[in-house]
Amino acid sequence: MAKDDERERESREALERVARESETIGGSALGRAGQRMSDHFAGRDAGGADPIELWGRRIGRALSLLGVILLTWWLGVQLRWW
Repeated sequence: MAKDDERERESREALERVARESETIGGSALGRAGQRMSDHFAGRDAGGADPIELWGRRIGRALSLLGVILLTWWLGVQLRWW
């Protein structure tokens, strides 16, 4: 019985290792980063916040993204990149 348990454990470990190694590194990392960014801008990381606080976070994060884009554009104009 112990021998069967040992073989089953080794089989499970081998299957888990194959699953980990077979997933594409770029696709999975890009997918996780995209999901984290989506959760961040949607305010899902706020926990049990009330709806007003949740919408405040969403608006603030959207405005901060807009600010970063505008500042990047302004820096490019000042440095004559475009």
